[in-house]
Amino acid sequence: MAAPYVAALVLAIGLPLLLLIAWKRWLRGRSARHVIVVVLGDVGRSPRMQYHALSLAKWGFSVTLLGYCNSKPYDELLQNDRIQIVRLTELQRLAVGLHILQYGVKVVFQAVHLLWKLMCSEPAAYILLQNPPGLPAIAVCWFVGCLCGSKLVIDWHNYGYSIMGLVHGPSHCLVLLAKWYEKLCGRLSHLNLCVTSEMREDLAENWGIKAVTVYDKPASFFKETPLDLQHQLFMKLGRTYSVFGASSEPSDQATERSTFTERNVKSGMVTHLRGRPALLVSSTSWTEDEDFSILLAALEKFEQLILNGESLPSLVCVITGKGPLKEYYSRVIGRKHFQYIQVCTPWLEAEDYPRLLGSADLGICLHKSSSGLDLPMKVVDMFGCCLPVCALNFRCLHELVKHEENGLVFEDAEELAAQLQMLFSKFPHPAGKLNQFRKNLQESKQLRWNESWKQTVLPLLTDMTPWAKD
Repeated sequence: MAAPYVAALVLAIGLPLLLLIAWKRWLRGRSARHVIVVVLGDVGRSPRMQYHALSLAKWGFSVTLLGYCNSKPYDELLQNDRIQIVRLTELQRLAVGLHILQYGVKVVFQAVHLLWKLMCSEPAAYILLQNPPGLPAIAVCWFVGCLCGSKLVIDWHNYGYSIMGLVHGPSHCLVLLAKWYEKLCGRLSHLNLCVTSEMREDLAENWGIKAVTVYDKPASFFKETPLDLQHQLFMKLGRTYSVFGASSEPSDQATERSTFTERNVKSGMVTHLRGRPALLVSSTSWTEDEDFSILLAALEKFEQLILNGESLPSLVCVITGKGPLKEYYSRVIGRKHFQYIQVCTPWLEAEDYPRLLGSADLGICLHKSSSGLDLPMKVVDMFGCCLPVCALNFRCLHELVKHEENGLVFEDAEELAAQLQMLFSKFPHPAGKLNQFRKNLQESKQLRWNESWKQTVLPLLTDMTPWAKD
């Protein structure tokens, strides 16, 4: 007696699902130039995936970008008629229960929510997924691709399990499970992109995954900032952050002054302020793979050199970004009693960040890579602005930073302090080492993201689908 009811139930569930799949596959043929870009993170803090979306749109694809919307993306992306941003709901951490249970609930919620959003989206030729985070996104995107006939493309920025290992330790059960999942599901994709040659080799040798290296390149808006725009930026930031504002009011009412620049109101001419401090910039997501105690220790050593009578400039150190360890480091910074160094930790609007890099004297990178196989995009952006960099050394940094050519590589706080002393010993004289690095960057004629994407990614999409050649 129960069999007819079971059959009816299966038919009631299965028939609509089969009809939905058939309908989605039929629509996919009519949406051949549509791509779904998936970021299981904050879109505004995922510049590489924003660049992918912009390049896809530039070359005739319509793009649906799925992700969290905690930070404002680039204006260029928001104003593009070919790109639609679909907000994912972020489940806040539960206040009770074991950590592993909280994590399990979060993963299940993400899987169901992402599945729903993908099935409600217009069918696409490709689903382009950022990894990490790939748990549970890789499996969900592959499943939807099977149902709807979409090809899965994974862009490997790092390994998710290695980032988890920084928090829980490499032998934790969650880390081992994440590694097994990532290795298994990573092989389900039709195409894999990655950020370094060493990661490409590691994926091939240890994971059985063939990938294509697509190096990060700066977008066109990362460039040197003209002096008048520098002054506008400093005056704007000075209204919120005192380190950018003038320490004293100019005696001449026709002069407008910031910490670094002054402008004659009558003529409009902007000049660097005489005896100005040097501007150091670093950006971070305030996670365990960046140890800012190294920078703070180096700054203490640098200040001691000034106190000992060395002819060195005072410093303004700006560290931008959001993340879980920001509050901790803000407390640490607050306990420092610098006399010649000021440290500021702002969160900048998307359009102000490139302008700040283009206005700075030196970039600092403390990224050490949880896997040793990815490269810091902040350095790519700094080089786009012709900003020399001091970077903490790790396994594949040589693919980006050329020691003594476009910057310097250091191992610890003592070496960084020595590099700061050497670079700023003649500041701001143009004959110094700092200006030589900047000149090398200006003469290197770096390839920009759009040109690089056209050469590397677009042909792969064309080869995968005959219709893309039309």
